[in-house]
Order: sequence, then structure tokens, then C-alpha cells
Amino acid sequence: MSDVINFTEKLGKFSDLWSPRVIAEMNDYQFKLVKIRGEFVWHDHKDTDEVFVVIEGSMGIEMRDRTIYLTAGEMTVIPKGVEHRPFAREECQILLIEPQGLVNTGEAGGELQAENDVWV
Repeated sequence: MSDVINFTEKLGKFSDLWSPRVIAEMNDYQFKLVKIRGEFVWHDHKDTDEVFVVIEGSMGIEMRDRTIYLTAGEMTVIPKGVEHRPFAREECQILLIEPQGLVNTGEAGGELQAENDVWV
């Protein structure tokens, strides 16, 4: 692995939506790039927080009691156990920071559940 990871280069290597790609690991955490558009499934992660960093575009994250909106250069931390549903009207490019082995749909499963540990 090189010392420099270029987000634009890595994002240019895949087009699948809602399918996170690992670009680096640090201790027990993975840094994943993902492209989103439309609505994801309602889910939570019972044992861990989840970090969303918007690289390009804009997105929202619905929670049962509110909705937050993020644009390029902004981030949020969704606390463990909080049910949420990300969405984007147009394609949005995101960096996720989460523990190794985390299932993107939590226990919700479904057709948007992505394979883990796919590197780009």
C-alpha cells in the first residue's frame, strides 16, 4: 500500500451504489468510500458509533426523532444503537469510518447489504 491515498482516484474505480469499499485500516477500524443515491434501509449498529464524512455532494440522515443534512466537508457521528436511514437525492460520495466487520445494514439485512472487506 502506498503512503498516500487519493479519494478521487479510488472513487473512480467503482460505480456501485451503497457498496462501501475499504481504502485503509487503522487498528481495528476501516476507512471506506461509498457512493450513495436514493434511500437506504432503516438500521442501527448496536455496538458501535458510525462516522459519515461527505466528500462530494449532499446527503441526509433520518433518525426517528429528526433529520440531519450534510454537505461536502461536513461530518457526523451516529451513536451506537441509534436507528437511522441515510439518503441522497443526487449521487453523494462519503467516507465511512467504522470497525472492521461492521455490516452496513446492521441486523436489518436486505438487498442493500454489502459484502464486507472489499478493497479498492
